[in-house]
Amino acid sequence: MASVFFSYSHSDEGLRDQLERQLSILKRQGVIETWHDRRIGAGEEIDKAISDNLMSADIILLLISPDFINSDYCYDREMTAAMERHERGEAIVIPVILRACQWHGAPFGKLNATPPDGRPITQAVDRDQAFLEVADAVQAAVKRLGRGNVTSSPPVMRLPLSSIQQSPLRELGPRSSNLRITKTFTDRDKDRFKHDSFEFLAKFFENSLDEISKRNDGIEGEYRRIDANRFYAAVYRNGKALSRCTVYVGGDNGFANGIAFVEGETAASNSFGEMLSIGFNDQSLYLTAMGMRHGMGGHGREKLTPEGGAEYFWSIFMAPLQRER
Repeated sequence: MASVFFSYSHSDEGLRDQLERQLSILKRQGVIETWHDRRIGAGEEIDKAISDNLMSADIILLLISPDFINSDYCYDREMTAAMERHERGEAIVIPVILRACQWHGAPFGKLNATPPDGRPITQAVDRDQAFLEVADAVQAAVKRLGRGNVTSSPPVMRLPLSSIQQSPLRELGPRSSNLRITKTFTDRDKDRFKHDSFEFLAKFFENSLDEISKRNDGIEGEYRRIDANRFYAAVYRNGKALSRCTVYVGGDNGFANGIAFVEGETAASNSFGEMLSIGFNDQSLYLTAMGMRHGMGGHGREKLTPEGGAEYFWSIFMAPLQRER
């Protein structure tokens, strides 16, 4: 059985709980056991308990977020010790990208993160699927350790004879592949998805403006975060403004109730040139564009992920730079 250690910020405790639930099948099969600091008992020495479990773990999950990076305990103590053990071949360290942040320059940035391509879990259209991808990565790590099989038998449940006789038929017999259950999404789910998507757009624009400045002589990008619900972006060629925009989150009863794109700089929330609204079906939340921009790929008919929405807004922003001069 492989031991799995969670290194995380307490701000992300809810996300850690969701991940641990996704790992339940591996725990039930006796493939892994998990530990985090909420398992410390009354009277135990906190630092010693954390250190002992960190130094004995086979797999160390670094649950990456802005709060993890900002935490001296997580970053300087737990992450440093984890990476030292990884370098010595004593443990496998897996960065799990919970929320968008700058992490590629960190010591663990050289490792292959999960979900694939380092996509933040909070920006996934289907969060359960994102956590499943993390669970698959943990299972693959267990196999690399040579512990892919159950090493100890799980407790035997005493069932009635009739149940034992019928169970092989249930396990081996035919079944339907139509097992999808309708999901429901609360207003809280929709609001959280909208704000998580906005945070992704903000970071997407900030990083893209920085990169376009590096790659092109005479081009300068500007990103300015106005407040929690609004940012401004601009790009200049030799000091001349070529494109400016404001992106903001609208309220549920306002003129804009999604994520709005406005050409130019504005502090108002009573106009937009394009808007991403929150849509949903029986399985997932997604973004849809109103389609007010002709010739931009027909995104008004698509179900977009946060990344797709960011690319759409970026294509509008970049259009003036890509026209023939």
